[in-house]
Amino acid sequence: MPRGFFLCITPKYLPMKLRMMFMAIALLSMGLIISCSKDDETKVEEEITAADMSDIMATVESGDWRITNYLDGDNDETTNYDGYTFTFNADGILGATNGNIAVSGAWSVTSSDVDELDFNIFFTSPAIFEELADDWEIVKYSTVKIELMDVSGGDGTIDYLTFEKI
Repeated sequence: MPRGFFLCITPKYLPMKLRMMFMAIALLSMGLIISCSKDDETKVEEEITAADMSDIMATVESGDWRITNYLDGDNDETTNYDGYTFTFNADGILGATNGNIAVSGAWSVTSSDVDELDFNIFFTSPAIFEELADDWEIVKYSTVKIELMDVSGGDGTIDYLTFEKI
């Protein structure tokens, strides 16, 4: 190829207007990529208030869920719940089934004095389900995922629990 061909396409030799146009397109493209990566259907902790209570309750009542993450402090105990399907009924009954095994508990969403919501789970047995019994803070939620956390009053460890719609 002739030597002049390469000189014409290198940025150093492009006219200023053309360079500015390339720069504007690159910046616009980066902005679109960044803005598209946000999950518009997810509400983050700072935004969740008592006004969201009915929406959260309707969301969890609308289908079957599974646990996709359960960290008890530093211990990943997610596999304890493999194969279990959780159903949050409108009457406050929480059911967990895995083939022939059925566990029954209760659930609720309550508002505290400071306009924060707690996702309450109650199981009395078996032991692996008793670990889930707590008043969880709702960190994030969407129509397909609810992320919860709890700070232990005893030693300050943090537990994380995530339900995803099946």
